[in-house]
Amino acid sequence: MLNFIYKNDCKIIFGKDSIQNLEEELKSLKVKKILIVYSGKYIFELKIYDEVIKACKKLNIEFIENGNVVPNPRIELVRKLVLETKAQNVDFILAIGGGSVIDTAKAIAVGAKSDVDVWKFYTYEDKPNCALPIGVISTIASSGSESSNCSILSNENHKLGIEYDFIIPKFAIIDPWYTKSLPMYQISCGISDISSHLIERYYTNIEHVDATDYMIEGLLKALMINAKLLMEDPNDMNARSEVFLISIFAHNNMLDSGRVADWASHRIEHELSNFYGITHGEGMAIVMVAYAKYMAIEKPKKLAQLAERVFNVDKGLSQEEKANLLSKKLDEFYRTIKMRTRLSELGVSCEKFREMALSATKNDSQTIGHYKPLLSKEIIEILKIAK
Repeated sequence: MLNFIYKNDCKIIFGKDSIQNLEEELKSLKVKKILIVYSGKYIFELKIYDEVIKACKKLNIEFIENGNVVPNPRIELVRKLVLETKAQNVDFILAIGGGSVIDTAKAIAVGAKSDVDVWKFYTYEDKPNCALPIGVISTIASSGSESSNCSILSNENHKLGIEYDFIIPKFAIIDPWYTKSLPMYQISCGISDISSHLIERYYTNIEHVDATDYMIEGLLKALMINAKLLMEDPNDMNARSEVFLISIFAHNNMLDSGRVADWASHRIEHELSNFYGITHGEGMAIVMVAYAKYMAIEKPKKLAQLAERVFNVDKGLSQEEKANLLSKKLDEFYRTIKMRTRLSELGVSCEKFREMALSATKNDSQTIGHYKPLLSKEIIEILKIAK
């Protein structure tokens, strides 16, 4: 196990009607003016907007708002809102929604405290040193962004991320009842995304990480159990609550303690969603299956362990045989939640595989992934398997 420092200051407020805590949180943070960021009409349909405005008015907090966030959020909107945030002297950002909204809020938060173009932080040409405080009202179990130190953005060519502890939200209000308004496709995409956060962390070269290995395995088992319950009964609020809680644990960095996660599959999927607009969760299902099939030959150790402990493959099989079965087991799981697991099912051909692979590796100037570092040649092989 590696030495590590773990800190996460996000206050999780979980459960039905947890939005009633919003007023107290804003008051304790001495908020004067808020930028409210969201997407779509659901915040009105769920009465979230009414509760937020009521709290603001009671506390005499001024507010401005923008509801134009889209999936795979874009830098152009962030740049616009950074300027508005500065001009309006906003001192707090409230994100209402899922990962795209929260990641947008984080980007605005760092941009508002800097004179540098925000995109330079995502390309690591420059580095922020602080951010406006952020609060979250989360409406979908998926990205875990409500308590993570990550933000992902896209421009016209790339989908990139930043990781800084000062962009971890101050609080996250999580009411599983809000997810009842979502189509089951979005629920399934969220479950797929959560599973990828767990499995990406499981693939590590660090020895003696039994505690986090078993934590990841247990959470993955719990996720699959409750995913099955939700597929059978979408109104099962206990299952919805379990999935939402797992989404938090899967990506609040606790499971990184003492180990180094892989993240190659995420980096490959970012190219798919950037080039083709694929929903991230479904893209992850496709890549995770293909990556497991590729890595079963290249580096089977952790795959074999996961297959044995979580999917109960025969202990008497060889390491390679167990690893080979993992891809099949993952495919079966994703199919049970109605995810597609082949690029051909989404109409994606192989014509841009090389372009995507070179984009991910910056023309082979750097590798992706830590379990087995990959260059464009290996990425193309994985994409071919995914076809």
